[in-house]
Amino acid sequence: MLDATTHSGGTATVTPPLPATELVSAEFAAAPTGLAARCTRALLSPWSRLSLLVALLVSAATTVLLFEPQKLLADGWPPQLNGAAAAVVFAVAYGLCTVAFVPRPLLNLGAGALFGSQLGLGTALAGTVLGAGIAFGLGRMLGQDALRPLLRGRWLQAADGQLSRHGFRSMMAARLFPGVPFWAANYCASVSRMGWFAFLLATGLGSIPNTAAYAVAGARASAPTSPAFLIAMAFIALPALAGAIVAWRKRHHFRTQ
Repeated sequence: MLDATTHSGGTATVTPPLPATELVSAEFAAAPTGLAARCTRALLSPWSRLSLLVALLVSAATTVLLFEPQKLLADGWPPQLNGAAAAVVFAVAYGLCTVAFVPRPLLNLGAGALFGSQLGLGTALAGTVLGAGIAFGLGRMLGQDALRPLLRGRWLQAADGQLSRHGFRSMMAARLFPGVPFWAANYCASVSRMGWFAFLLATGLGSIPNTAAYAVAGARASAPTSPAFLIAMAFIALPALAGAIVAWRKRHHFRTQ
């Protein structure tokens, strides 16, 4: 204790500052150390969040297998839903189904068969962006912190670097040229450092040609010899062939990463 004389003639007590070690000890003593605090830290840990993501995806895939939404394509759309309301419901269902690993070609064909070429394209694109955004958000919030430290393999590091540095261009290529599954591209992008805007914009723009081809094919499926159907099938096959050629030519580049 130090005494100092005041203007009134009394003394004032001045307490010297605590050493740094005592301050740290005081902070630890003030931090919550009960069972609730430990449970909270465990639940919010990266691996707990990754486990939650896996559980959600398994539950979604199981739900799809049990309820078989593809039956709507054979049985028809509910008659009480029509026009814009039906398109909105289908777009939301489309997005949720892509998160549950339902193949997009099947959904695109269904959109064309149910709503025609133009409205089917718009509905499918809306569902594509919605589903990609949901998957990207889930992967970013629940899986990124746990998975990024595991990116030690040469191929994984090369893919992560490409997506992180050239996100928009890389995602455009992944959407334009089939070969990379839709769900795989979503979750790989979420683990990288790609931004939200680049991811969603590249997904929307890059998905237009392939989605349009499937929507037209679905709308004209009743006339498989019509020029529109044959052109749509050509637009489906040619990007797949181009993607295979590009992947073959780029294989040496990835091996040297």
